[in-house]
Amino acid sequence: MIVGFIVSNRLKSKFKKYSQVGLQSGLSGREIAELMLRDNGITDVKVVSVQGQLTDHYNPGNKTVNLSPEVYGGRSAAAAAVASHECGHAVQHATAYSFLEFRSAMVPIQNLSAKVLNFLMIGMFLFGSMVYAMNMQTIFLVIVAAQAVITLFALVTLPVEFDASKRALAWIDRRGVVTAEEHVMAKDALHWAAMTYVVAAISAITQLLYFVMLFLGGSRD
Repeated sequence: MIVGFIVSNRLKSKFKKYSQVGLQSGLSGREIAELMLRDNGITDVKVVSVQGQLTDHYNPGNKTVNLSPEVYGGRSAAAAAVASHECGHAVQHATAYSFLEFRSAMVPIQNLSAKVLNFLMIGMFLFGSMVYAMNMQTIFLVIVAAQAVITLFALVTLPVEFDASKRALAWIDRRGVVTAEEHVMAKDALHWAAMTYVVAAISAITQLLYFVMLFLGGSRD
């Protein structure tokens, strides 16, 4: 939690810093996104603005690149980094990038696993005595299985995010969207964004190991 808090604050600090650095190209996040999509022959993806801060994402369901107001209308190194990164996901989708397809297929299973895990945790907290009267080994086995799915999802997310950033940085450099100095800033911003996913994966692994230890401890009892 502490590491996650530090990384999250670092990301917000970097984004705020690089949002104040105007691009020499003068392009907005929306224009950069539309240009990257066009350069990759993608014509069925729309670039739209969504409310919130750091709420940027690509939705493969309705094929939209969703950019927060600061990125959508921003003309900064941070806006260029985020807009091109989200378009990197659109390129992955268009080219059937294997890790993205696997991650997308896992979404409903991951969502179900998260709901099951939350239900059991709340149940154990509110109705502890009733739950403990049941077969705890079976309950812990379900918890381990649900957390294993969540952990796998977090791990699969890593190559998806790193690859999107790699595609983004290569394109903005090749297209001349950023200068050499702005490229360094964009790369740094994406690095800290990626670290949030690394922390999430480490957290998921740690949680899984904890549940496995509880399951094995119950087995010995």
